[in-house]
Amino acid sequence: MLFTQYYLDCLSQASYLVGDETTGQAVVVDPRRDVADYLADARAADLRIVGVINTHFHADFVSGHLELARETGAWIGYGDVAAPEFAHRALADGERISLGEVTLEIMTTPGHTPESISVLVFEHADDEVAYGVLTGDALFIGDVGRPDLLASVGVSADELGRMLYDSVQRKLMGLPDAVRVFPAHGAGSACGKNLSTEKQSTIGAQRALNYACQPMTEEEFVAVVTEGQPSAPAYFLFNATLNKKERDTRSLTAAIPALDDAAVAAALADGAIVHDARDAIAFTAGHLRGAVSVPADGRLSETAGMVFRPDQRIVIMAPEGQEQEVAMRLARIGFDHAVGYIANPEAYLLAHEHEVQHASRLTVSQAAAAVARADVQLVDIRNPGETSGGTIPGARLIPLPKLPRRLAELDPTAPVILYCAGAWRSSVGASLLRANGFADVSDILGGYTAWAQAHPVAS
Repeated sequence: MLFTQYYLDCLSQASYLVGDETTGQAVVVDPRRDVADYLADARAADLRIVGVINTHFHADFVSGHLELARETGAWIGYGDVAAPEFAHRALADGERISLGEVTLEIMTTPGHTPESISVLVFEHADDEVAYGVLTGDALFIGDVGRPDLLASVGVSADELGRMLYDSVQRKLMGLPDAVRVFPAHGAGSACGKNLSTEKQSTIGAQRALNYACQPMTEEEFVAVVTEGQPSAPAYFLFNATLNKKERDTRSLTAAIPALDDAAVAAALADGAIVHDARDAIAFTAGHLRGAVSVPADGRLSETAGMVFRPDQRIVIMAPEGQEQEVAMRLARIGFDHAVGYIANPEAYLLAHEHEVQHASRLTVSQAAAAVARADVQLVDIRNPGETSGGTIPGARLIPLPKLPRRLAELDPTAPVILYCAGAWRSSVGASLLRANGFADVSDILGGYTAWAQAHPVAS
């Protein structure tokens, strides 16, 4: 058996290639949109991808099922509750898919979404214990999938939570301890609140260590898994909807062009926005007026989905050599309107000095002096699970995913100071405010972590 896990840090997303080396047949589970790695690895192992399985309609990325089907002719499988707009194979609970000796078995595990499934992987058809289970977003390492996302329109969080209780507590915890657990996400994903950095585990380990796998009533389970969930980025509903559609596929050789000064000016005049993907230090030192900072050195895909719109035309300013990677990371969430990139950011900024701004970033002591002023608006952009441990006194809580929709709650003529846990997200949020006309915006270097080391906090 060939079993390969692919992991994207910018989305905390895992996908899998499972193949039988005797027959040469393989299946990809939960593929990302850029599918070249699966194709290359399958060719290298002399495998033919015959099927693509999505464990559910993903909300946090655009799945590559249509791209893989285009390239290989593979069938596309979903749980039989799913009803996508394209031709697909409906997979029933208990259904077995033979790749040769390697055999997959479908297990319906609704709760994160109504159509969610898990996939048991057997090295040999007659094995009593599965090699592993691909749990999608039903069971994570240290957590379970949240049942409250807007992707499940028409089904309440309570209904989904009760489905998830049965899926986790009875079905998945009913598997033998030795079965390996391979989830679709890891730490940082907004699809849960307590995901581990580990990429795999076992049913036995999760039975012992995962808070949601401990014995409890259905009511207790629903309460504990819905409490303290992070704010869902706005693009989640867009992606969940897009993944159901017969959409345009992305070419394996897709690329954005370098833009000269005239092309940049024309794009900006036509309403495009500059996505500055350089690091926060470079952005702080100098950036184009109106640019939004989402650095390539962090969770670019998910964060871009919080501060840009799917239909927004984007000009990319990225570190040299990373322009196409940034465009792909946008395309992974279906943001396909990157019109091109500025080839030499430093030279461009020098040539357009009159359009360059500098960002204000405050030390903890500077911030302490500033927030003492009555007119300063202090904003904590962390998620609920983070703020429950304490906040800076006087801060209003607006998680970054909600900031674009809640700008009207802030006065653009008064000073604003933002903070997050460490200062990566606050730099993004501050740039968003500046791009929307806020005149005096700063963020706190070191964020809440640095503040809490020096000051008492409200809890």
